[in-house]
Amino acid sequence: MNKKISILFVCMGNICRSPAGEAAFRHLVESRGLTGRFEIDSAGTIGYHAGEIPDGRMTEAAAVRGIEIKSHASQFARRDFDRFDLIVAMDQENYNDISSLAPGETVASRVRMLCSFIPGCRLADVPDPYYGGPAGFERVL
Repeated sequence: MNKKISILFVCMGNICRSPAGEAAFRHLVESRGLTGRFEIDSAGTIGYHAGEIPDGRMTEAAAVRGIEIKSHASQFARRDFDRFDLIVAMDQENYNDISSLAPGETVASRVRMLCSFIPGCRLADVPDPYYGGPAGFERVL
């Protein structure tokens, strides 16, 4: 039996960008019949929203695309380095916060920026839509 590839999407509060990343990736994996090959989750660098459901504006924007966001917020912890093969940060601040907790360069090299996986993307960071209107949530997705 092959080991599942485990991927964690991380933003600051885990109620907008990282749950959207988790859900969008899960949607792609399921649509290709690869569910059994991945473990997919999300977390935030702060625990302020721990236990909360994702922001309704993000949930609505995703639903229009047929993507269901159904996670609950949790805080990133050092033990996540042991659990996940790849940790995907939404922006440079998240990347720096996560990398600073890594127990060495080899582990830190498993932290990557989401935009680095998107061919032709001109952005380095996934913009945080929390304080904006609906267009920001659309842009993130």
